[in-house]
Amino acid sequence: MTERLRLLLVEDDASLQRFVAMALEDEPVQLQICKSVDEALLALGAQRYDLIVTDLMLPGRSGQDLLQWLQAHPELRAQAVLAAFSAGLTGPVRAQLETLGVTRFLSKPCSLADLHACIREVASALPAAAAASAASPASAVRNAFGTSSDAGDTHPPVQPDVDADADADAGTLQGELDASAIDEFFGGNQALYEGFLAKCRVQFRADLETGRQAIAQPAPQTMRHLAHSLKSVLLTLGHPTAAAVARQLEDDAAASDPHAVSDAVRAGWARLDAALTRLL
Repeated sequence: MTERLRLLLVEDDASLQRFVAMALEDEPVQLQICKSVDEALLALGAQRYDLIVTDLMLPGRSGQDLLQWLQAHPELRAQAVLAAFSAGLTGPVRAQLETLGVTRFLSKPCSLADLHACIREVASALPAAAAASAASPASAVRNAFGTSSDAGDTHPPVQPDVDADADADAGTLQGELDASAIDEFFGGNQALYEGFLAKCRVQFRADLETGRQAIAQPAPQTMRHLAHSLKSVLLTLGHPTAAAVARQLEDDAAASDPHAVSDAVRAGWARLDAALTRLL
């Protein structure tokens, strides 16, 4: 492939952003990461992409909302291939996404092999001169925000700090570790796994603060979103028991009163808090 594939990743979880960025460091890919649908629309208004990969559960508008907007405004999508990146890709969900133009599916946790296969499959179908038009379909972006201001007057999408220093040494992890995750998700690349782990440790500190605040406020929907992200990250790192705790916590938070934290959510967070603390 002579041209760099232009990839837009719409994903709010910092750990998964870093996983994708690290996994594609040696690939001929121009990666843009957005944390929300609004940021993604701004990016799409500024340039075109060959592949758009979106999570489904995002802050504010969902990944489905983004896909519906692209279906209604094909000038934003242009010729981009659409891919869903989610832990909830059930049969009915896949069928719904296919009606919105999605043709690639990446289940969380996503392996290095699956990610590379998706990239190379899309790249192989690109024309020899794959440079995207620099023209900005600004009217569709303006309509998306319900404003007549020019999209160029807004702040550009924020790139993740994929080079953030990790202040945790590569020591022996306490607690359970399924070492097969290194083969399954990192292609046996120990260095890539350890680099991802170090960056996750930095993020876990922020996650702990978010979770503790969600309990104190209370904010069960914030807890639900946090648990949703953590379950995939913990599986990728080889901690299936902690991931199962996060999955149950997500379900309990979804069933909780929106203005209160149930005993089940408190107990689940206490277990997940302890698991994350052990990984620091």
